[in-house]
Amino acid sequence: MKHSLPLLLLALCLSSLPAETSPPNVFLITTDDMNCDLATYGHPLVNSPNLDRLAARGLLFERAYCQYPVCNPSRSSFMTGLYPESTGILSNAGHFRENVPDVITMPQLFRNNGYFAARIGKIYHYGVPPDIGTDGKDDPPSWEVVRNPIGIDKAVEPEIKTLQEGKYGGTLSWLNVPSKDEDHTDGIGATQAIDLLETHHPGKTGKPFFIAMGFYRPHTPFVAPPHYFDLYPTDKIEPVLLDPEDRDDIPTAALPDRPHQLELTIDQRKEIIQAYYASISLVDTQVGRLLDALDRLDLTENTIVVFLSDHGYHLGHHGLWQKSDLFEGSTRVPLIFSVPMPGMAKGETTQSLVELTDVYPTLVELCGLPRPDHLQGVSLVPILENPLATVRDSAYSVTESRTVKREDKSKFLGRTIRTDRYRYTEWDDGEFGTELYDYENDPEEFTNLAPNPEKAALVKKLQQQLRARKKDSSS
Repeated sequence: MKHSLPLLLLALCLSSLPAETSPPNVFLITTDDMNCDLATYGHPLVNSPNLDRLAARGLLFERAYCQYPVCNPSRSSFMTGLYPESTGILSNAGHFRENVPDVITMPQLFRNNGYFAARIGKIYHYGVPPDIGTDGKDDPPSWEVVRNPIGIDKAVEPEIKTLQEGKYGGTLSWLNVPSKDEDHTDGIGATQAIDLLETHHPGKTGKPFFIAMGFYRPHTPFVAPPHYFDLYPTDKIEPVLLDPEDRDDIPTAALPDRPHQLELTIDQRKEIIQAYYASISLVDTQVGRLLDALDRLDLTENTIVVFLSDHGYHLGHHGLWQKSDLFEGSTRVPLIFSVPMPGMAKGETTQSLVELTDVYPTLVELCGLPRPDHLQGVSLVPILENPLATVRDSAYSVTESRTVKREDKSKFLGRTIRTDRYRYTEWDDGEFGTELYDYENDPEEFTNLAPNPEKAALVKKLQQQLRARKKDSSS
């Protein structure tokens, strides 16, 4: 009995230790097809107050890039930490486990190290909207618990406006539907995520969590309630118009052919952009609900929050809409890290080049977990500590050409690197064209400098750099 008082004092001391001594939780928030048209990225029209709030808590990456501007290849890549050429997923078909069956995914690693791991909505690939409400192309080893929300946006499909009758996912489609946020798949998903935060709070379970919330919007169909459409009157929207000479020096392989998009009227463009922005605002509000829940549950100070989109999205630039090309609008993504740890950036922005492959190794380092040998990305912790630091000299992306095919009918890829100043792209190792853009003098990518003899030395240098990245991406 003489030791009872010291033991009691020790117990009291342990119970009063700050939350920071516990393993940090991870809250991964992904969106589908969201570009950087956000207030927090400087857009003059789009409202994103909750993403602004998240950015104020952490570090906003101005120059983050996906590795493939299509859903399945991109998600397979950043969730495994492998480049698309290593996962073998180079289209929306297939599952990465068919090619790398034993790979340890990001949430799987956390789960293997004592974390509760759960998914809500779209993290791995879903056919949107057909697969909403199902598991999609999920990865069971990654999760203990999954939730598959389904809402009014799925129920109103017959009413949706579309450029191709009966199609709502692979083409432009949209609808302003009288409804509440909580009626929508993403509103329901946010509610389910909050429920998991409550029921699997580390204070109740004794386990840290890795929870992934995958929003479906603003992927087509752009379906949202009227109060979000009202934020964007069409008379305030100025759509990009195709310059008649813009495509003259762009290789045919670089321009995806999507039916009816070059024929859009000005009014149609405005209406589509309005619906896209309304969908962004719907997602932003749900992000706010998640941040409020973290605050209410006293989780904010020990939870790393990562916000990202699987790829970018065009709204008329180069006459392109949607994704799957290798221009800046399709490959650049929003990325925000909020890391409530001493010495980490807060309310800052970085211009450092990063890739989505870097998310996995960054979280591994932040949480002190063993780094898997297979990871091909690099940790962003040096940048989180000092936003002026750099960890890469280029960002690498690939895509399959959907316009030109080889004579043997096999697929071929376009490959690109984005450096601080330039983008250099080759289609089938240059057989179907090359591109070079100087963002310092030509931020709109209007002039392809690759054929310019005065740029031959620069092209050769960037070609060597690109081919070295290509080799590394398959190793």
